[in-house]
Amino acid sequence: MRLDEILFSQGFGSRRECAGLLARRLVRVSGKVEADPAADFEPAGLQFEVEGQAWTCYSKALVLLHKPGGYECSQKPKHWPSVLLLLPPPLRQRGVQPVGRLDQDTTGLLLLTDDGTLIHRLTSPKHHVPKVYEVGCDRPVDAEQVRQLLHGVVLDDDPLPVRAEGCEATGERSLRLTLVQGKYHQVKRMVAAVGNHCLSLHRSTFGALTLDDGPAPGQWRFVTDAERALLMAKPPR
Repeated sequence: MRLDEILFSQGFGSRRECAGLLARRLVRVSGKVEADPAADFEPAGLQFEVEGQAWTCYSKALVLLHKPGGYECSQKPKHWPSVLLLLPPPLRQRGVQPVGRLDQDTTGLLLLTDDGTLIHRLTSPKHHVPKVYEVGCDRPVDAEQVRQLLHGVVLDDDPLPVRAEGCEATGERSLRLTLVQGKYHQVKRMVAAVGNHCLSLHRSTFGALTLDDGPAPGQWRFVTDAERALLMAKPPR
């Protein structure tokens, strides 16, 4: 594929703007400045730099963001800045959107993509993609609360009980919850249903992905092909 077409496909502006980046010698491939828009490259996995920013070419982007507090998972936020502002313009130009949502005061692992099929695959309850949340509670956590969360609690918008796939106390006032659903404010409402109150909430795991090796809060990285394959693998039941 022509290099200017690769830049265009990755969200670096209009075709004219991409040609301008090349003409101004702002693009490097394998460390070498490339100024020819017609230079031909295999796009899949191509690594290059634009104005010093490293980039990997993916036909569909999937990125992992360590979401800090104070951002809304919306393209049209109402009260807080959009989490999309933490991403570089090319990803916003491509139309990436969050895979599910985290509240503005919730921190942790957030995936974003421009692949609608992948969003459905990762958010549909029937696929049982686990998400792990670290919960700071207002009141002490006891064995009965853990039992209820594992057995199932009733939320006010659904007569059927909603249960945690996993639940354990991690401290006197903290819980680790594993969920496969994605209902509105689900963790906070489940904790409230057992007589406690959520003071802090952090998503540490999404499927096979964790934040153990970064990125830092407010930073992002591409999800690798190997990680994507693990996300798509059917979890054991």
